[in-house]
Amino acid sequence: MTLLILAPNARPKIWAREIKLLDPNLDVRIWPNVDHLDDITYALVWDAPKGILSSLPNLRIIFSMGAGVDHFFLDSTLPENVTICRVVDSLLTDAMCEYVILHTLRYHRNQPELEKQQKSHTWNDLSDKQIHAKDQTIGFLGMGELGKACATILAEMKFSVYGWSRSPKNISGVSCFHGTEGLKTVLQKSKILICLLPLTKETKGILNACLFSKLPKGAYLINAGRGQHLVEEDLLSALDIGQLSYATLDVFNEEPLPVEHPFWEHPQITITPHNASITDPKSVSKQIYENIRREAQKIPLLNTVNRRLEY
Repeated sequence: MTLLILAPNARPKIWAREIKLLDPNLDVRIWPNVDHLDDITYALVWDAPKGILSSLPNLRIIFSMGAGVDHFFLDSTLPENVTICRVVDSLLTDAMCEYVILHTLRYHRNQPELEKQQKSHTWNDLSDKQIHAKDQTIGFLGMGELGKACATILAEMKFSVYGWSRSPKNISGVSCFHGTEGLKTVLQKSKILICLLPLTKETKGILNACLFSKLPKGAYLINAGRGQHLVEEDLLSALDIGQLSYATLDVFNEEPLPVEHPFWEHPQITITPHNASITDPKSVSKQIYENIRREAQKIPLLNTVNRRLEY
């Protein structure tokens, strides 16, 4: 059994060290310093160059290094008879909850306006704008592991929380909707909209002018899903006309965000460098090794990806 780490920009030596601590006998190799490609049975991958996975004739499992798996489906040569496993990790989930709650509360408590006031030496408690949590409506696009966890915490904080997903969900404290009509309902109610969708053919570009027009006037957007969910020009237009008040963006079409990009200087956009939830190699390596053990013992694998759904 040989595991290939195919993640040039994601600390591959650290991953190799953590996996070897779990099983010193496992043959772990790091791309591109690898020969005898027919030895490779497993691949741990993040943003692999196209065509490499298809060159591994005995590959049996592909492990994503992060929660997203959309990067695999950009490769038209992706081998069809290989199982793909995604990451579901409590530390990853906890970090995303922290991020979403931080930026939700920032908008709920009018923090951007307070920061403006500080710069202008203005003392105004904004009591006319502050509302109770029960009167604040928060919508989630995407109710998978991350969306469910974030929505549940905000519901426990007494916010009015709505969630939209591809298939029906039943989550305590959250009003769940699905389908086209369900999306319209969630958007109409979402003063703060949070996108945690997987990136698929159907969700690419979903954050666009048409969607923004269905939100309450002056709504807030938090996108911690994927940069390709957002039509960037439509966001700028929605902010300019006041349909959106502010946006927090952790993910972008091009990363790192180019230094000349208009988002950097926009007074109504908060940028974070794709750090909402960062995979912990020590924690996630245990999940990868568990699946290697399961495969060897012919036990069902954890967190497998449905190729048809692309997540």
